[in-house]
Amino acid sequence: MKTVLKYLPAVTLAVGLALSAIPAMAQQPAAKAGAAPAQPKSSPAAIAAAKEILAMKNASAMYANAVPGMVEKTKIALIQQNLNYQKELNEVAQVVAQQLNGRQNEITEGMAQVYASEFTEQELKDLVAFYKSPLGQKLITAEPKAIGLSMAFMNSWAQNFTETVMGAFRAEMRKRGKEI
Repeated sequence: MKTVLKYLPAVTLAVGLALSAIPAMAQQPAAKAGAAPAQPKSSPAAIAAAKEILAMKNASAMYANAVPGMVEKTKIALIQQNLNYQKELNEVAQVVAQQLNGRQNEITEGMAQVYASEFTEQELKDLVAFYKSPLGQKLITAEPKAIGLSMAFMNSWAQNFTETVMGAFRAEMRKRGKEI
């Protein structure tokens, strides 16, 4: 049971992301059999609009601590493998963090490319206009809370449902004369 609960948040997130993608996938026309989707070259204006959307949605907050976080995780792993170098690894972690500071901006560039390949330049401009509208501003403000509450609900549901599934397994095994 503890093993199941250990992976529950990741599974819940994956389910949530998959469910949120269903409406978008339903709106896409079916691809021709055997044809690979072409990735058009994004215009600088499309990439700029995508970056503006990401900035308005404060997307960088998701990965602002990516570099320090990865440096810290790597340091901890190395210390666990090299206990006698703890002092040096702590010092090196500071140097590495300074050397790699700013690399999280690569995420912004990559995300902008993704948006620019998924939406046309005009669609991105329309999204910018929407996010600047009162309803768009409300969405930007309310969406993090709505997502957080949705994730909390999904986690609670998944935990309760896991217990239901476990109970069903136990009941079926009990019918077979086995206690688990």
